[in-house]
Amino acid sequence: MFKSFLGGIHPRDGKQYAMDKAIETPPLPAEVVIPMGQHIGAPCTPVVKVGDHVKRGQLIGTSEAFMHADIHASLSGDVVKIDKMPHSGSVTCTAVVIKSDGLDEWADGLPVQRDWKSMEKEDILAAIQQAGVVGMGGATFPAHIKLKPAKPIDVLIINGAECEPYLTADYRLMLEETERLVTGVQILQKLLGVKKCFIGIENNKPKAIETLQKAFQGVEGAEVAALKTKYPQGAEKMLIKVITGREVPCGGLPMDVGAVVQNTGTAAAIADAVVRGIPLTERITTVSGDAIREPKNLRLRIGTTYREAIGYCGGFKETPDKLLAGGPMMGMAQFSLDVPVMKGSSGILGLTKKVTEHGPESPCIRCGRCVQACPMGLIPSMLSILSERKDFASAKDDYGLFNCVECGCCTYTCPAKRNIVQYIKQAKAECKAQMARDKAKAVKKQEAGK
Repeated sequence: MFKSFLGGIHPRDGKQYAMDKAIETPPLPAEVVIPMGQHIGAPCTPVVKVGDHVKRGQLIGTSEAFMHADIHASLSGDVVKIDKMPHSGSVTCTAVVIKSDGLDEWADGLPVQRDWKSMEKEDILAAIQQAGVVGMGGATFPAHIKLKPAKPIDVLIINGAECEPYLTADYRLMLEETERLVTGVQILQKLLGVKKCFIGIENNKPKAIETLQKAFQGVEGAEVAALKTKYPQGAEKMLIKVITGREVPCGGLPMDVGAVVQNTGTAAAIADAVVRGIPLTERITTVSGDAIREPKNLRLRIGTTYREAIGYCGGFKETPDKLLAGGPMMGMAQFSLDVPVMKGSSGILGLTKKVTEHGPESPCIRCGRCVQACPMGLIPSMLSILSERKDFASAKDDYGLFNCVECGCCTYTCPAKRNIVQYIKQAKAECKAQMARDKAKAVKKQEAGK
């Protein structure tokens, strides 16, 4: 029996809207808007120009920066525009707009057929890098970098918890595309050289647990871990703590305790990349919420707009109060339906005021509920107060600001309706900006002294 972790909450999960809906593939979009920034790290630069004809899987964006993931065309057609376009995480971003030719032809040489068991580790890693695979649970960390850790790894954890309310894309993948997942996990085991692998699934998904227990019976070292249902069970540090008993140090990474964590969707994308040479050009996304007429789990091409995805679900049955990219706990509110689906788009939510009504914010009453709920053992109330006072240095140096995983448990539990996690995000942004200014000054001073 796996233990639980400190704090956490039990929000209304809303999964009943789409959890029993099989994955559907909508008709090919007439046009896709593919942002050049879909990953943690440097945005890519387009390598195509307006007027070019491209095919699915063709490279359209790359970067010389170490931290990046290549971007590929998600359908065949003509490049009709390269410009700043709406983006779910940074307001706008340079994007390549491709008008479909209706043929959906693969780029020359794709797909291929490889025997991954006979491939060298370097070739497997190169295939993952060439496919532009990133963490598909929302973090979007380039997979080829994460899978080349600088420290020894002895355990692989596959994140199938999907603890965010409403989201059911990973759940359906585990049920319907089990073979892709199993192959991806085996490839990861070989690449990392680990014998022990855990597939962590919350125990509110008994069908997924049963399905994967049968599927992994013949995979040496693989074990399906049925975990207590509690948010944020799917956070990397929580999974590592619960499954292995190891604690990632403050400011550290999973590799510091000999672990690598990958999302189920990422493992499936790795199977496609290695076995068939297919770049990441589509993903399974949950379109749900009480404002959506018919919630579904959709296989969407990268670059499909929210407008088109929601339209395939019958549109809105009533005007939403909020449109979210991702889940309601950690997702980002959107200002436009023209935002495109990206590699990390796990969900599109339309929620009415009945669900989102938060009430007016009032001063902190020092009740300590946010402290009890915080899975990282922080004092969120003080972090928010210091942010309000613009005392960002104290938040960083005295209260562990950067240990916050921004899960939103504090805001959810606050009786004063304080937007605690938003204050914390603001403090982090200000501290990062100050550190960048300090670094620039130091470089300038060093250059002046030469």
